[in-house]
Amino acid sequence: MLIREIQKRDNEQIAQVIRNVFIDDNFPKIGTAFADIQLDFMFEAYDVPRAAYFVVEENGKIIGGSGVSQLENSTDNICELQKMYFLQEARGRGIGFLMIQKCLEKAIELGYEKCYLETLPEMLHAQKLYKKVGFEYLCAPMGGTGHTSCPVWMIKDL
Repeated sequence: MLIREIQKRDNEQIAQVIRNVFIDDNFPKIGTAFADIQLDFMFEAYDVPRAAYFVVEENGKIIGGSGVSQLENSTDNICELQKMYFLQEARGRGIGFLMIQKCLEKAIELGYEKCYLETLPEMLHAQKLYKKVGFEYLCAPMGGTGHTSCPVWMIKDL
């Protein structure tokens, strides 16, 4: 298993991974990452200052990914943990924990003070992991991500 920064050639695979998670787990498609325009251009979306996206590759196949970027529509020094999704075959192996650590390390390196995230209420395993690494629940969303179907908001000081 290899965790590495996204490359342009990964765009199609990571978009399919994310879409498959939404389809396989029957998550809402509207108001979530599933509907994001950038989904088919992840390399380009994260090839900007103060952003990074990592993929997990196993035997030449991408099985998941996660990234950080400036929180949309916010001028605060806050990044957002974004598009953290893994295929079924990647789950329960500690990969999510490794990816969060990688993303938080990168966020600190990029100079962010806090990390924010939005998730679905159904993603209970993910929420448990977020709490384990120090994220706390918020009562309202921050920024303006457009993810109206993600009513669980969390934040962590870096």
